[in-house]
Amino acid sequence: MTQSHLTDQPAIEATGLRKAYGDKRVLDGIDLHVPAGTIFSLLGPNGAGKTTTVQILTTLIGADAGQVRIAGYDLAQEPDAVRAAIGVTGQFSAVDKLLTAEENLLLMADLRHLGRREGRRRAAELLEGFDLVNVARKPASTFSGGMLRRLDLAMTLVGNPRIIFLDEPTTGLDPRSRRSMWQIIRELVAGGTTIFLTTQYLEEADQLADRIAVLDGGRLVAEGTAHELKRLVPGGHISLTFTDPTAYARAARSLGEVTGDQDALTLQVPSDGGVNSLRSLLDRLDAEAIEVGGLTVHTPDLDDVFLALTGRPATAAAAPAAAVEAA
Repeated sequence: MTQSHLTDQPAIEATGLRKAYGDKRVLDGIDLHVPAGTIFSLLGPNGAGKTTTVQILTTLIGADAGQVRIAGYDLAQEPDAVRAAIGVTGQFSAVDKLLTAEENLLLMADLRHLGRREGRRRAAELLEGFDLVNVARKPASTFSGGMLRRLDLAMTLVGNPRIIFLDEPTTGLDPRSRRSMWQIIRELVAGGTTIFLTTQYLEEADQLADRIAVLDGGRLVAEGTAHELKRLVPGGHISLTFTDPTAYARAARSLGEVTGDQDALTLQVPSDGGVNSLRSLLDRLDAEAIEVGGLTVHTPDLDDVFLALTGRPATAAAAPAAAVEAA
């Protein structure tokens, strides 16, 4: 989890955001509040409205209703100021594969109206920071998927944006490349950058996000830290292991509604996984002088949360890497 660099002014604030295409309502009045210097993750099944949300917040399309401020600027009244403050890395790479890594970065520097000397300095700095120095003058067409994504993100950073929108940034990457990208994201936030992340990899949101919002059918159905969301879902329990059959039997009688395995000498006690419930259980066992051999706390994961909130497992909601979200 990141260390937040909070300011009084949120990086992103949206109220009553709505968008429809004909009779299809894609966003139905969502509110967003993203503190500066944090990672905010938006989860949801295909068609939930994630990409539409990003497109509105990055000025690519207009909302039908609602008010938005990005980096303190009014999205409707000051779109150019918003564009100057943000960077966007989409689901599909913006890298020109006919150009080298260095040429791609210099092209972005020109688009950002950096001077020739400043552009070259910035390109060299990013090539170093993203471990691309050795391939700086090789065509991007020769790069691996992980290298392309690193270059894509480096191009986004040419203009030193304060807020970065990452729309499915690790789709199609192998586990090692994905974790490398996670480290880069953490380092950006440690430097004060705000990250707005959409992803269908629940582990990614769990590992990175300070706060997570779940979008379904154009509405936010839940928001909180990963821990807070997991506590919304029943099924958590504390597993107790005993070495003595007598202690096992006494605990089973004392604790009441538990699930037991007499052969393995284990009991599962329903629990929200919180410190208070754990302390209460241990105090109860201690008061009755029941010795426990081992203890494990089990809480629902984000897959359970996703299923409970959207009615679909995350694996079913995730599309193939080449697919584009419908909304």
